[in-house]
Amino acid sequence: MINRRRFLQGLGGVAVALPFLESVRWGSRATAAVPTRRIYSMFIRQGNGVQQAGYGGELERFWPKATGLLTKGSLAVTDPDRTLAILSDYGDKLTLVRGTRFGFPGNGCGHSGGLNQCLTAANLTGEGKDTLASGMSVDYFIASRVNAPGIEPLTLMSGPQSAYLAHGLSYSGPGQLRGARNNPFAVYSNLMGLAGSPELRQQIATRRKSVNDLVRTEMGDLLGNPDLSTTDRDRLDMHFQSIRDLEVGMACVLADDKVQAMQDIATVFEANEHRIKVADFMLELTALAFACDATRTGSLQIGTGNDGTRYYVNGVLQNTFHRISHRIDSDGAEGAAIPNADLLHHGIDKIFAGIFKRFLDRLSAYPGPNGGTLLDDSVVLWTNDLANGPPHSYGNIPQVLAGGAGGFLKTGQYLDASTPTGMTTHNKLLNTIINAVGIRNEDGSYYDRFGDPALARGVLGAMIK
Repeated sequence: MINRRRFLQGLGGVAVALPFLESVRWGSRATAAVPTRRIYSMFIRQGNGVQQAGYGGELERFWPKATGLLTKGSLAVTDPDRTLAILSDYGDKLTLVRGTRFGFPGNGCGHSGGLNQCLTAANLTGEGKDTLASGMSVDYFIASRVNAPGIEPLTLMSGPQSAYLAHGLSYSGPGQLRGARNNPFAVYSNLMGLAGSPELRQQIATRRKSVNDLVRTEMGDLLGNPDLSTTDRDRLDMHFQSIRDLEVGMACVLADDKVQAMQDIATVFEANEHRIKVADFMLELTALAFACDATRTGSLQIGTGNDGTRYYVNGVLQNTFHRISHRIDSDGAEGAAIPNADLLHHGIDKIFAGIFKRFLDRLSAYPGPNGGTLLDDSVVLWTNDLANGPPHSYGNIPQVLAGGAGGFLKTGQYLDASTPTGMTTHNKLLNTIINAVGIRNEDGSYYDRFGDPALARGVLGAMIK
């Protein structure tokens, strides 16, 4: 048998996605557990909630004015003053979901509790800032089923690792918090297999060889497999010829200037001034990893648990985001009011919307494996560990999704997941994403049991075509 991931990984980490070959067995993983289509997923976390209605008479500045149909450009016309208008170009590819909530209280620290539940939908252990999730996160769950054995999800962060609350998004199991990587150049070097190899780095940087050249030996081994049928040989010949025109620089490496820009901040990537730049780099690398099929899922945490980044709003370096979210010049419950803090929070939300949009731009620039763009074959979630600022509420968590997951999701809509009895726990949203990437129950029915067993099972049917 052939280890598929080992074959796909060529010199310098270049990956070649092969066509389905009927006569080759790819390894020991049970066929039923592997989705039949390549669908990618990414989870992007903003902290400190968003500026939405519900506190102290603050106006609504995040959600569109009305639920219903979204089309390309419509948000810029109907809701130009709202944060999500920044995503107007992708209106027909968006799914906006209000009315979800976390299932459990924060055990003394809203930031830690929300961060731990964000991708796990699990109850908490511990108290205060030291809480941990009692279950696996959705990125790790998906990776264990759609990635080749041993390939973990990308677990990324833009921000310092040493903080009151640092990373807390990705879990491999109960209490098993996974480390997040926050140096873009190190992430790129690892993806390319270039760590400690200046010679390989130079070879990739100059882009002298095509993808086929970099995997020539392993390609020859595959073509020499006596189990290959004539049909499979013809498929391979056609496949390798078609990708001959896709040079490494187009598919599996970044442009030299971007690599240099990452290297330029390789010792200062945690600095406040680079928070947005690092987030953009990490999402650039995510799009690259997806395009090369190096992994099919991942997460990015922007800022620490109670994001203390000082962002520029209207050209002015503001107070920390955490204090702006409190509306006072304090990290606690008492302090002098920050003038126009609600407007400043809205300005920071728009920064995050811009980061998200640029990621959608990158995914749209790559061809997808199923005939459209990479965005069409992905589902991307921009979420939060809180709903809003001062209350630090766990109700009406902002959930912004993009991409149709190969046609599984019904896009171009803004929907309310609330029921007559209240908001829906967000495990159902995560279940829907799990199904969108192709994972099902053993009997072929929708997977509906991710998250804490105390939560009601199910999916959000309104999201599905």
